[in-house]
Amino acid sequence: MSFSDFKLASELPAWKSLEQLHTKNSKFNVSEAFEKDPQRFEKYSKTFTNYDGSKILFDFSKNLVDDEILAQLIQLAKEAKVEKLRDEMFAGSKINSTEGRAVYHAALRNRSMKNMSVDGKNTAPEVDSVLQHMKEFSNQIRDGSWTGYTGKAISDVVNIGIGGSDLGPVMVTEALKAYSKPGLNVHYVSNIDGTHIAEILKPLNPETTLFLVASKTFTTAETTTNANTAKNWFLEKAKDTAHIAKHFAALSTNAEEVSKFGIDTKNMFGFESWVGGRYSVWSAIGLSVAIYIGFDNFESFLKGAEAVDAHFQETRLEDNIPALGGLLSVWYNNFLGAQTHLVAPFDQYLHRFPAYLQQLSMESNGKSVTRGNVFTNYQTGTVLFGEPATNAQHSFFQLVHQGTKLIPADFIMAAQSHNPIENNLHQRMLASNFFAQSEALMVGKSESEVKAEGTTGDLVPHKQFSGNRPTTSILAQKITPAALGALIVYYEHLTFIEGAIWNINSFDQWGVELGKVLAKKIGKELDNKDPVTTHDPSTKGLINQFKKWSL
Repeated sequence: MSFSDFKLASELPAWKSLEQLHTKNSKFNVSEAFEKDPQRFEKYSKTFTNYDGSKILFDFSKNLVDDEILAQLIQLAKEAKVEKLRDEMFAGSKINSTEGRAVYHAALRNRSMKNMSVDGKNTAPEVDSVLQHMKEFSNQIRDGSWTGYTGKAISDVVNIGIGGSDLGPVMVTEALKAYSKPGLNVHYVSNIDGTHIAEILKPLNPETTLFLVASKTFTTAETTTNANTAKNWFLEKAKDTAHIAKHFAALSTNAEEVSKFGIDTKNMFGFESWVGGRYSVWSAIGLSVAIYIGFDNFESFLKGAEAVDAHFQETRLEDNIPALGGLLSVWYNNFLGAQTHLVAPFDQYLHRFPAYLQQLSMESNGKSVTRGNVFTNYQTGTVLFGEPATNAQHSFFQLVHQGTKLIPADFIMAAQSHNPIENNLHQRMLASNFFAQSEALMVGKSESEVKAEGTTGDLVPHKQFSGNRPTTSILAQKITPAALGALIVYYEHLTFIEGAIWNINSFDQWGVELGKVLAKKIGKELDNKDPVTTHDPSTKGLINQFKKWSL
């Protein structure tokens, strides 16, 4: 594909039309839009039906758009050749232009086993082979047939990774905790701060602990440092390096380094170069998830994701749920001046979901150079943040309701709880907040309403709410493995739509490199007590003070 065909988004005719529409609709009010169109909810909400028949409702009706704006957003997507890029991605083309790679994480959830080829080679058999290996291994851990060096079953699994090798598995294991096996615990170590691994290891027994070292190259500095610390901890009791093979497995493709570490390469689970880290939970990186929830549930997770892939590929833009989500994000970012996006799950199991989406969104679209190798003249990546409600309502929701910034928000909830305690009282209270928050953000509270409640004097403006603050409500029947897979892929393709319209490569991450390079250089300087004389004055001063205090 020639990326010179893709223009700056701001040069497209639909972009100019949207600028004019924004000016024309500067006083657009969504509450008034509902009054004018009683069918607005039916028109602007979409229901996704998963492979297992379960459903997720996406209500876009409280967003600051009308038919004319949506039509121009759809036109923008067409002019930006979004559909062409989407089709190229699913065809295995190397749309990661700066690294010359395919972007094929969708092939990891290809449970229908259709032909998905890269460089003329069908990926389906190889992907399935790894999954079958994961199935065998996870089943052995779960049924106790895999034992440690003293013959005891594994009780604790520690995944050692960073970035996508950590955030995805952490989020999914937390989200699907209701499907876990009692007595089998999974832990995650990512931070190079020694406190992280020290606290994880404190309660564990080396005889019953299995470590999964997640690094494609097996050379990632933070991961290998933590892995070696874990190995030393293990050998303090096990003594014999031969026992490493029973307590360590590798999620990697570097057989030489894996073997050198002491891991039996039979217990190595690989994945291809076309799998980006932030899209890798579907791959061998998800082994900790498969162990925790069981392979059948992990496969359901993959199938739910695959179902959204099919929807995204086959559905026209006007009804395409991830496409609509992405177009709304572009509308707010580039035409209404919003710089942030809130994702608030009304579900405690989803408490790590916003953190996972932060990497997905900001590592993908935090770019300022287009695929045509020129700097953009418009805003790109949105700052995504979030925490679970209802606790979040008592922290940053104040800013969302009455602050001076426009903060589009996604609210996520399941109708059915995994823990319907107190006759489902908790879930009903949670739901009441889920509905009330989006309604309050839309309708606000006027001066006359405040006064009608009895408030007078200087306090009146403090109790006013401007309203007209957009939300998308996402209501699932239940957060099952299939539903979670679907939700993740909704955001994956939403992020793709943003990047395609902005004409940036959403699949590289050069921005993480510079700090790593400098850290390696500084790391050598910290190995001795000598003051440094290089670096800028601030960094030099900080390093020298650190040396005085720490050595």
